Amino acid sequence: MAEGKLVATQEVDQRVLSEAGIETAMVLRHQRIPFISYPYEWPFSLLKSAALLHLDIHMEALKHGITLSDASAYNVQFRGIEPVFIDVLSFRRYREGEAWAGHRQFCEQFLNPLLLRAIFGIAHNDWYRGRLEGIGTQELADLLPWWRNLSFNLLTHVTLQARLQRTAAVDKGASIRRAMHTKLPKHAHSAILDQLRRWISDLQPLRSAATVWQHYAEQTTYGEEEREAKGRFIAAFCRKAEPELLWDVGCNTGEYADIALSSGAKCAVGFDYDQGALERAIARAKAKRLNLLPLYQDGANPSPGQGWMGRERRSTQERGGADAIIALAFEHHRAIGRNVPLDQLVAWLVALAPKGIIEFVQKSDPTVQQLLALREDIFCDYDAAKFEAALKSKARIVAVEQVSAQGRTLYSFERT
Repeated sequence: MAEGKLVATQEVDQRVLSEAGIETAMVLRHQRIPFISYPYEWPFSLLKSAALLHLDIHMEALKHGITLSDASAYNVQFRGIEPVFIDVLSFRRYREGEAWAGHRQFCEQFLNPLLLRAIFGIAHNDWYRGRLEGIGTQELADLLPWWRNLSFNLLTHVTLQARLQRTAAVDKGASIRRAMHTKLPKHAHSAILDQLRRWISDLQPLRSAATVWQHYAEQTTYGEEEREAKGRFIAAFCRKAEPELLWDVGCNTGEYADIALSSGAKCAVGFDYDQGALERAIARAKAKRLNLLPLYQDGANPSPGQGWMGRERRSTQERGGADAIIALAFEHHRAIGRNVPLDQLVAWLVALAPKGIIEFVQKSDPTVQQLLALREDIFCDYDAAKFEAALKSKARIVAVEQVSAQGRTLYSFERT
């Protein structure tokens, strides 16, 4: 807890519980996490840091005769880009000779998603979201060419594990029962964790070359003066609003979340679907020690409520809690690029927070023209007047400023 690796936790005084009429053995009070996120929203580097934290905590616990009852990636959350372990009830006494009960879970929820990107160059996020328990070991093993088994790590943690699962399905669990009775010395238990840690530390995403929007900040169609004007507008907004939690919808590399955090915002969560841009945002947060959490999210297909009864993992909007949003160079990608009706898009953005900034991009802008280059222009209702009307139907427009010669305009709003 002192190092920030385990969520700060206190036991509530029994006298307080008695006075409240609560009869229970123990109640724990935890430090609040600004925003709950899920592994299918974490870019590669955040999933990697979460995996390393989990292994570090488990190895340290073993030194003191303690182990973890499971290895769920959902037991890790983030404060900025720093991972923190939140499930204190996972700790229990280690029993001499016991096998690692969470090995399969760790592989499917941490290791296999990382390998999918490191070996095949495929981001884990969409697959993981469709299978909440992670990337299945059998599925990953089926994708591997035979020569990959020359790797001891892959052979041990993927291929042989998949073979064990197939065998267990045929012999009705006899092989699993035999494995459960196999003694694993404590030093061997620690060695497995250490081996995994060294392997994961070296994993890097394949095909990490420039992505579509990774260099957008350097290649925008407006100049330095326009960029500075946008920064001033955001800074003035944040100095007045002082949001505890700000959402940057379409955060790209985190440039404007950085400005917001230096101008009064306490914590920021950035959303983008471009993996390269997200990794640059994470690098920015690390270099400048920003309280910024960049997450993978498609604005036209945000994380839904799912799992048991549709409530086990809540939707992005249900998790909410944003005091303000900024949505810069975002709406035209949804309205033009993804055919989302402009009035619905504005209503959705305003519903995310009570106040914020939305940038409107004119159809004549080179970026919009690029979106229209290979398709018919069917967007007769896409113009500034319609945008303003949609915004006024849901909010009060506080300030307006055109920041580019092409007509890019910032609107500050307060929800009515």
